[in-house]
Amino acid sequence: MEQFLGYSHNLVMGWDSMDVKQIAKATSRMLMSYLTYESVRMVLAQLQETDPPRALWFQQFSTRENIQDGDRYLTELLVAHQELALRVMTVREHLAEEVLDYMPEMTRTAIQQANMSLRCAHLEKIVNAVPSVEYAGEPVGDCVGDESSI
Repeated sequence: MEQFLGYSHNLVMGWDSMDVKQIAKATSRMLMSYLTYESVRMVLAQLQETDPPRALWFQQFSTRENIQDGDRYLTELLVAHQELALRVMTVREHLAEEVLDYMPEMTRTAIQQANMSLRCAHLEKIVNAVPSVEYAGEPVGDCVGDESSI
């Protein structure tokens, strides 16, 4: 059986399509909420320039309401101030159109680079650690640069 970093291929790749769909749905919801958050920031910045009293109200509303669930936040905003809610939804939609085309490749690349950096840093930490145990009765120490032990 093929091994991947000590894990069998079946364990690493053994999820079924239902798991992948659930992960995709959860990721999509999280991304929607994040784009809602960014849209709120953009609309608030615009309002601070053009309509400071409304910006103050919007900032207070956004502080009171939980923005972590973007759709719930927008539902509450629709009740409180329909025009602002529609504006945030429009900005969110435009952000999604601009951002989502780049996401798959950027995410893959970022994860690969981050994983490589984390693995390298961990390997360096392991290699540079001074063990406190003996190996075959001999003390084991840091022999990097110590050519006499070769």
